[in-house]
Amino acid sequence: MVRGLLCMKKRLLALLCALFVCVPWLAAQGKTEIVLLGKNKSTVSSMQAGGHTLVDGQATAKKLGGTVEIFSASRQLKIAFPGMYAILSAPLKETIINAKTIPLRAEVVASGGKIYVPVEFFMLPQVQKALDRQITFEKNRLIVERNYTLEFVSDAREIERGLLRFEHKGAVTAVTEQPDAHTVKVLFKDVVLKREASQRPKSNLIRSFSLSQRGKDAELKIGLGNAKPTWEVSDQESSWAWKASSVPPVIKAAPEKVVTVEDVSRPEPVMTALPAPSVTAELQEEETESVLDTSADEEDDADIEELDLYAVAEVPVMTAAPAAVPVMKPVPVPVMKSKDMVRIVIDAGHGGKDPGAVRRGSQREKDLNLAVAKHVYNYLKKQHFDVKLTRDNDTFVTLAGRSRMANDFKADLFISIHTNAAKNTKANGFEVYFRSDKATDKEAAEVAAFENEALQYEETHYSFVDKLLQSLAKNEYMNESSKLAGHIRNNVYKESGIGIMTNKNSAIRQANFYVLRGVQSPAVLVEMGYISSPKDRSRLNNKSAQKHLGEGIGKGVVAYLKQEGKIK
Repeated sequence: MVRGLLCMKKRLLALLCALFVCVPWLAAQGKTEIVLLGKNKSTVSSMQAGGHTLVDGQATAKKLGGTVEIFSASRQLKIAFPGMYAILSAPLKETIINAKTIPLRAEVVASGGKIYVPVEFFMLPQVQKALDRQITFEKNRLIVERNYTLEFVSDAREIERGLLRFEHKGAVTAVTEQPDAHTVKVLFKDVVLKREASQRPKSNLIRSFSLSQRGKDAELKIGLGNAKPTWEVSDQESSWAWKASSVPPVIKAAPEKVVTVEDVSRPEPVMTALPAPSVTAELQEEETESVLDTSADEEDDADIEELDLYAVAEVPVMTAAPAAVPVMKPVPVPVMKSKDMVRIVIDAGHGGKDPGAVRRGSQREKDLNLAVAKHVYNYLKKQHFDVKLTRDNDTFVTLAGRSRMANDFKADLFISIHTNAAKNTKANGFEVYFRSDKATDKEAAEVAAFENEALQYEETHYSFVDKLLQSLAKNEYMNESSKLAGHIRNNVYKESGIGIMTNKNSAIRQANFYVLRGVQSPAVLVEMGYISSPKDRSRLNNKSAQKHLGEGIGKGVVAYLKQEGKIK
């Protein structure tokens, strides 16, 4: 027996050694420092794989002010920055940003419940543009700077010699003045500093100087040394210099000097003030809430302030143009169709290798979805509509395939049937969702995240995202979808024999469902009830309740078409 234990121990040790050799990053985990605007510092977990640095994608994105969704089961990470949405999946050597595939130098790695991404991801032009920041990686530090136009570049020797030198991008105007014998001030107009600076060299030429951002301008304040030097300024195509000298220059600079450097390669737009209109237009900006993973970041060594993406430049005051005379166009008369001309797609969610939510092993969401979807199909068929099921048996259909099927069928409506699930077994009730980038609340976002996990079964990865994002539902579809959701809710509420609660005040919700994104028609996603709720589960497995539920949904579809005048 002892000999057997020793053999087992040797085998276990050999296995661990093999893993250690085959998975080099297990031995190379560490920390990477994040430097924000030269002062805020924190660290995130990192690892080395194949000579590349990978960082904890979730933690890093949060520290840069992004919102994050992580799906451990499917080893996927979704990161959103202003105007940018990225998907990273292990073990792929790529990312998808706003529907475009971008190659990476190393693979995304899932390890210890975290998704590690190549650090270069955060230096991609798309990320820097979204954050309006310049991001570099040096000596295991991810350095985040403002998207600057002016940088102080003098070293200690130059400062000692009385030379303050700057590099700039674009046109720069500098106004200099000497208010007294000991002080010189320079105001750089409409610039963004890479970093503020303050030093006290205490030399005979420069006693001290400070460089600071002042709104949309930058101010350089110089304390002259005991030598009471004279000074001069010089400018070139991409640099600007202030030079103090104890020897009077050939041409002494005037006490006030305006220096303008024009960058021909990057012309600035000329804005002409418009005459004030009789009625002032008010510009309002809607705030957008993000779907955010609120899990705590265990790797934070210190609390840091979130990156303020809008603290650099002041928003210019814009005067509205005179109101144009409206052009009156005749409102098109809606075309009414006969019932057999109205095409409706009923989508039974999940299927095949994708079981959806599962309870007690044998109870699977995909089976409940198909059963009720068939009842909806049968009811609408009897009403003489042209109806199509995305699947009529236990087969797997990709999310892309479902939306493509609806578009190829030229569907007028798309109804996706699903069953909800939650950790809280008390959560229950019937709900209808329509697609929106902005979720109704955290629970709605979690429902969308759960349904979107079907992506893990798609062997084509995210190649379909291009098509989906190119055919995002227009606002008119979203508005129509919300109306369709209301009619379905009302009719399910009135239908007897279902036995699942329908709250008329909160049963309609919105969230970002992938299956609805590519559909070019009004589309809703029905969550019939919670398989995680004993009460709902009992009714969902009841054959009579399934039939009533399908008919209630079907009646809602008919009521919508009649109310909106879409059928004769």
